[in-house]
Amino acid sequence: MSDSIERVKCLIIGSGPAGYTAAIYAARANMFPVLYQGEQPGGQLTTTNEVENFPGYPDGITGPEMMIELQKQAERFGADVRHGWVTKVDFSGDIHKAWINNEKEIHSDTIIISTGASAMYLGLPSEQKYLKLGGGVSACAICDGFFYRNQEVVIVGAGDSACEEAHYLSKLCSKVTMLVRRDEFRASKIMQDRVKNTKNIEILYNTETEEVLGDGQVVTGVRVKNKITGALTDIPATGFFVAIGHKPNTDIFKDYLELDKTGYIINKPGSAKTNIPGVFVSGDAADHIYRQAITAAGTGCMAALDAERYLAAKDSTFEVSTSTYN
Repeated sequence: MSDSIERVKCLIIGSGPAGYTAAIYAARANMFPVLYQGEQPGGQLTTTNEVENFPGYPDGITGPEMMIELQKQAERFGADVRHGWVTKVDFSGDIHKAWINNEKEIHSDTIIISTGASAMYLGLPSEQKYLKLGGGVSACAICDGFFYRNQEVVIVGAGDSACEEAHYLSKLCSKVTMLVRRDEFRASKIMQDRVKNTKNIEILYNTETEEVLGDGQVVTGVRVKNKITGALTDIPATGFFVAIGHKPNTDIFKDYLELDKTGYIINKPGSAKTNIPGVFVSGDAADHIYRQAITAAGTGCMAALDAERYLAAKDSTFEVSTSTYN
């Protein structure tokens, strides 16, 4: 083996609640995990100002603060958390290979994938401005809807997820305006009927978002354009929700792992196992349904336990640490 190749027992690709939780459990099991944080250290939660639905924080916590605490906890048990991201992998042999920033090569007995999924946005400058400010743009109604209780919001999207999130928001908000680009939904009939029959949801067909309006700090409305007439309308709103889909960050694994039609990694039911022995998945890279911090953390735990058991079965000299379960 070349001197430039590093050999490790457990490599965790990606951070966020899934990656850091996997690191905590793997470190406590004496697997000496090495974690590369990826292009967005801490994951999507670092763009969330307030996290109020994660157990253990009765007064809430900001996303960045929570990720810092999780990282510190992983490091306290000996996890080696590093900057950088995996740019290539080779899972064709018993030893799994990964390249960091197209340079450093790592060989690992086990790999835990926690690369997550990225929310898709419209790409408007005003949208991105208020997204970065944390002032009213969101891609997760379940995460952030509570902050808009009894307020008016706008949501853009036409699929099942958009309908589900609009219906969820309707239970919290005084009014939900739903923007549909075409003259029909893409959602299933049952989901269409659900939003159409909800009194405080107004649906605007053939409508595109022109600009997210605000006062420089928070969202105050949305300017929309009717695709047929060209008319511009300003809709008062304190929140702008984007529900046009998520893209799992799994492209570099497609030559080796089984993915579904949208790119999510397929795990074996009831486990974090993939189709490649010794390679495990956690968090939103495999979850297109829940996409919550708490569920991601849970699967991070599963992935580390599965990796520990894999090593124990492969090498009878590997000591399974009972402290993991305490």
